Amino acid sequence: MDILIKNIKSLVNIADRPDKWVAGAAMSQLKTLDDAYLRVSDGKIADYGRMDELTGEDAPAEQVDASGRMVFPSFCDSHTHLVYAGSREIEYGDKIRGLSYQEIARRGGGILNSAKRLHQTPEDDLYHQSLARVNEIIALGTGAVEIKSGYGLTVEDEIKMLRVIRRLKETTPITIKSTFLGAHSIPAEYKEDPDKYVDLVVNEMIPEVGRQNLADYVDVFCDRGFFTVQQTDRILNAAAKYGLRAKLHANELDYSGGIQAGVSHQALSVDHLEYTGEEEIQALLASQTMPTILPGAAFFLGLVDPPVRKMMQAGLPLALASDYNPGSSPSGNMKLIMSLGTIKLKMLPEEVIHAATSNGAYAMGEEKHLGTITQGKTANIFVTKPIPSYQFMPYAYGSYLIDQIMLNGQWQDYPL
Repeated sequence: MDILIKNIKSLVNIADRPDKWVAGAAMSQLKTLDDAYLRVSDGKIADYGRMDELTGEDAPAEQVDASGRMVFPSFCDSHTHLVYAGSREIEYGDKIRGLSYQEIARRGGGILNSAKRLHQTPEDDLYHQSLARVNEIIALGTGAVEIKSGYGLTVEDEIKMLRVIRRLKETTPITIKSTFLGAHSIPAEYKEDPDKYVDLVVNEMIPEVGRQNLADYVDVFCDRGFFTVQQTDRILNAAAKYGLRAKLHANELDYSGGIQAGVSHQALSVDHLEYTGEEEIQALLASQTMPTILPGAAFFLGLVDPPVRKMMQAGLPLALASDYNPGSSPSGNMKLIMSLGTIKLKMLPEEVIHAATSNGAYAMGEEKHLGTITQGKTANIFVTKPIPSYQFMPYAYGSYLIDQIMLNGQWQDYPL
């Protein structure tokens, strides 16, 4: 179906010939086009330009008047754990009382609590719980999402999670990438000998994931109190034999060596990065790895903020992602994540828009198809309500500003 969106107040983040990512000083520059039109055909962005350049030839079957409204590329959320069972608000109360993330985990909370709940939840129930979250993030403007396993921690339950992710891919219009995260935490029965759990991940989980072709990527929580650099190397080397590229949790809790480990394995992204120094920055500058910031988790847990200004001044690109999960970031609202980027991290509106769209697309391996308004890319876009400027999106942090949603060139009905 051909669709013409006309009288667009501003077409945001257009790129005639987009680079693979936007880095350094370029992140503060955002290309827009005022008084614009956008033409969609066969699920792709076919054309765009100024209204005074629009001709009446070959008028599409559907025309939409976007007067006073703006068009953005959909958000690309490259780090979530949204397949989970139940919630963990009781632990949130423990956190308010002063318990740390590590103390809650030692008491059987945290990831191990989610693993217990997931084990007890039938697969069909898990799918429907997760489907509700996917529908929610679509309504909030996300058009592509990466979803990790990692709340299984057994062969059977990790496979169950990955099957649910595959079912979500097959039954929703959003672009979904699947990541195997068997090395999310060390189960209680392996605490005295974590290497035995690594053996399980390497010798049983990864081969089964590869055999069933259930994942696009592999992840490891390489940080203090979780998996060491040496254990991470074992897991990533094993996963590479099945064509699973790395995406790493790194340096959330300490200078763990996780960033350097990710770079050495040519990771697509390294995520969290609260503890990033000059050595880590130099490693990233020499790589094709996207540094991905998760401000929702740092905000929710009260962690130190990553040095994003120093990273961008060094010339790095940055992506923003929600880390949607029940324990440390129970929100998949990427507009709110952009607001946290401006409020907490002092990023400019232009920088957070790039980080939540084009750079997020790269961190999912989707930069050729998503993330910018570009001829030939998939028509994953949203039309805002009437707003005064694109800067209003992160500024109005509590307001829902989306009027219409298009995925794969088709209008979607996902009311909040």
